[in-house]
Amino acid sequence: MKGYVFHGPGKASWEEVPDPGVRDATDAIVRVDAVTICGTDLHILKGDVPEVPPGTVLGHEAVGEIVETGADVRTVRPGDRVLVSCITACGRCVYCRRGMYGQCRGGGGWALGHLIDGTQAEYVRVPHADLSVHALPGTLDSREAVLLADIFPTAYEVGVLNGRVQPGDTVVVVGAGPIGLAAIATARLLSPERIVAVDVAAARLDAAKRLGADVVVNSAEGPEQLVADLTDGLGADVVIEAVGIPDTFELCTRMVRPGGHVANVGVHGKPATLHLEDLWIKNVTITTGLVDTHSTPTLLRMTAAGRLPASALVTHTFPLNGMQEAYDVFGRAADTGALKVVLGAERPEAVAVRDV
Repeated sequence: MKGYVFHGPGKASWEEVPDPGVRDATDAIVRVDAVTICGTDLHILKGDVPEVPPGTVLGHEAVGEIVETGADVRTVRPGDRVLVSCITACGRCVYCRRGMYGQCRGGGGWALGHLIDGTQAEYVRVPHADLSVHALPGTLDSREAVLLADIFPTAYEVGVLNGRVQPGDTVVVVGAGPIGLAAIATARLLSPERIVAVDVAAARLDAAKRLGADVVVNSAEGPEQLVADLTDGLGADVVIEAVGIPDTFELCTRMVRPGGHVANVGVHGKPATLHLEDLWIKNVTITTGLVDTHSTPTLLRMTAAGRLPASALVTHTFPLNGMQEAYDVFGRAADTGALKVVLGAERPEAVAVRDV
């Protein structure tokens, strides 16, 4: 089979790799029908995730069909169409028993495309399949379903739920990339009074409006004052950081009201200053986290019911063997307008751009 193999910083290729086989009784082998590319994959290619060894097949999100299972797999069987979650979970360790699957100590957590070969291939071995794949309803399009492998549960759990969004809240989302847009879409499920989107790119702010933001503002045009004006000077109840740089994190802490929540979702590669000289007196809660994917079944039902516009984030599609071009388009999002790219699915055309 073929897969997209990491060969060190700046080097990767679509090439022949060994077919995966069942190693443990809890494994499933999935024939991959659709995958997407995550910003974390770009971090790996840049050399920002040194624990990923050269020779690893990248990717941690997929939709496909079960072709083989180990003897202990009980919830799926060959022929089932499934979502492959970005998180695998043993179900037995102390963290899994608390539903904190992202911190699994039994060989799970973020393993695919990180510690073991991932999903950007024709076939993938998924450990702990009973808790790590989800059977899909036949009506759910693969282009929608694959976005529920990572970005939607990440935005919902680490952003919306950790931020404790409540009905009537003012919610500010800083960063209108894929995660920020997914945070806007899932925050709407909890009926906040208003959602404010902050970004530097006009195209992404337009996408934020379409996904449900009530107010959008360029980060160069005074978002702090705008939020203060909207809230009688108090600040936002919840601010979600979806960029991952020091300036945006510090902006979030300046826009939150006393007693409010800052939910950090962005992946940070550099230290950010925590201004406790200002924050210590404000009863502010700051949360971080790796997604656990405990919400995936709920989000799948919401998407199948038409309540979650997952496919609205897909701007480009490619055939599965178009991995190199897809990475180039996704990596130059500022020039290409890419939000999410999907490879494979039911539409094998080379590139199809849709207005979001």
